[in-house]
Amino acid sequence: MGMKPGLRKIVACAGGMLLACAGSIDGAPDELAPPNDDNHASTIESNAPDASLEVAPVLVLNDERQVQTAPPSPPAATSFQPGFHQALRTSHSVGATTTFRMKVPVARAGARVRVTFRSGDGSMTLVRASVAHAGAAGELVSAPVPLTFDGSEGFTVTARTRKTSDAVAFPVSFRDELAITFEARGALASSTISAFPGSSSRAGSHAMSTGALGGAVFDHAIGVATVDVEGPTGRAVVAIGDSITEGYIDTKNDTRNAWPALVETALGVPVVNAGVSGQGFYDALMQLDGEVLGLQGITDCVVLLGTNDLGDKNSVALIQTRMTTLLSRLAPFCRTWVSTLLPKEKSNYAPYEAVKTQRLEFNAWVRGGGAGPDVIDLDAVTRQSVNVHLFLDGLEVDGIHPSQQGHRVMADEVSRVLREQGGL
Repeated sequence: MGMKPGLRKIVACAGGMLLACAGSIDGAPDELAPPNDDNHASTIESNAPDASLEVAPVLVLNDERQVQTAPPSPPAATSFQPGFHQALRTSHSVGATTTFRMKVPVARAGARVRVTFRSGDGSMTLVRASVAHAGAAGELVSAPVPLTFDGSEGFTVTARTRKTSDAVAFPVSFRDELAITFEARGALASSTISAFPGSSSRAGSHAMSTGALGGAVFDHAIGVATVDVEGPTGRAVVAIGDSITEGYIDTKNDTRNAWPALVETALGVPVVNAGVSGQGFYDALMQLDGEVLGLQGITDCVVLLGTNDLGDKNSVALIQTRMTTLLSRLAPFCRTWVSTLLPKEKSNYAPYEAVKTQRLEFNAWVRGGGAGPDVIDLDAVTRQSVNVHLFLDGLEVDGIHPSQQGHRVMADEVSRVLREQGGL
């Protein structure tokens, strides 16, 4: 059935052409006047609404066909990114089932977590595992939540294998302390130094224990390689280095005092630790896949490596070649930031005179852009002006490793550069 011309005009006006329809409904032709019709333009002007009239905002229909004043905002992108990581280079074996409780800080906020475990130099069986919020003296401040692995409560893997749990609903905030408790036997990957106070082990099966674990102090990182948190996608940094990065100061340490953790706190983004005491470029390249490139969502890499490579004949050329290789492998993975080497007041192995000369040559190469344009000059903020081979007073403990104050100075400089040049 046809529609009367006047009614068709009303429908057209209701479709949003209010100004074009004003004063022209009664008796107006169905066709619109051509754009260059002077009479049409003057008709619009003469029938325009008074300027004092309040005009309603444009209305938008959303997907449910309900009228709104603006389209809904898209949800913020979320993803799993590491809130904690530790390179586990050594191996610790247990014959009978033993429960370990690792107390670790996480530097991401989100609603779900997943935990990656790593075996040592032989096969490992994980029987059960849980995660909870950690309190003081080994206590838990939340009920332990069981972890599963492909739907099962445990797994068995061969040597040097990473195994990631299923994602579990477990809300965390930035720098929360987690207690990851797990029962295992066999060879477990472990950190090189003691740096996790508040961690312990106990014979038997206690993964779901709600109280303090008891047992013996075990403050090396063990078994737990990475904690990923699902939250708003953002920047995430990994620090690649040796004992200076891992956080060695004395026989008892705390990863929370190492410069990566201090940068993390200052910038409010995860700066996870892939430092390994004693490593040089050869080791870092050999272990890069398992300790760095296996991480998800890393955007920036800070490299502080080379002090353990100094002293041998042709060391500088070899270091430069290996640094270039390392950076080329990291290039598709992250933006790389390279640090100069800190002062070295002695050498435990290589001839000290060669070490001094090579360190200065390597640092000049880094400052000159040999390792890329993104340079963090930690040597400049830790050395004496009158003797570049010596630390500033109070910044070292043994002529090689920074003190806690030294780590704070390093962290301040890394934070400054990443903030000013990296947009963090």
